Amino acid sequence: MRVLILEDEPLLGEAIRDGLRLEAIAADLAGDGDTALELLRLNSYDLAVLDRDVPGPSGDEVARHVVASGSGMPILMLTAADRLDDKASGFELGADDYLTKPFELRELVLRLRALDRRRAHHRPPVREIAGLRLDPFRREVFRDGRYVALTRKQFAVLEVLVAAGGGVVSAEELLEKAWDENADPFTNAVRITVSALRKRLGEPALIATVPGVGYRIGSAPAPGGGAAGA
Repeated sequence: MRVLILEDEPLLGEAIRDGLRLEAIAADLAGDGDTALELLRLNSYDLAVLDRDVPGPSGDEVARHVVASGSGMPILMLTAADRLDDKASGFELGADDYLTKPFELRELVLRLRALDRRRAHHRPPVREIAGLRLDPFRREVFRDGRYVALTRKQFAVLEVLVAAGGGVVSAEELLEKAWDENADPFTNAVRITVSALRKRLGEPALIATVPGVGYRIGSAPAPGGGAAGA
């Protein structure tokens, strides 16, 4: 999951971003409306967390842009106001949820996961493929009934691969979905993480490399015999 955060209070914004990353949620932070709109233009996000009162275009204006784009991206509004009229106006703009400051990070995480499940209601909450059982809510992975302990980043990468349903996922897409905007596009992080993930999942290898294209879940060797290589 990749989230855009619009928050003009630096300490709060950084705390939200860093907290989400600890939950294996890639998060990009914008401190004003113009930056948020630019990030939306450049990147693909699953969810947006928007503070309403920010410099430049307000959170409301950014929300209008998201709704007008037709992307269907869920929006969670942040505000210091707890009045019903303020909440009502936010929902009228197209917000899917509302959180009043101050709040606990755990509550934000739970709300984001609920919005993500609602967004992807066509996918079962627990995903199964090739003997793998991945529960995105409990952050658990089993292979043929055996529990597999993964790091947060390994889980995030596996979640993207499993969601593809056996389709090929490029290294660029993995970098976009499981990391954030600060990730170096020329980094070896994807290859290293996939290699470590293969070892955690055990034999026979479940992640196939499709040379020059990307990675996919599947026990059968990829074209060119790339199933075992990173």
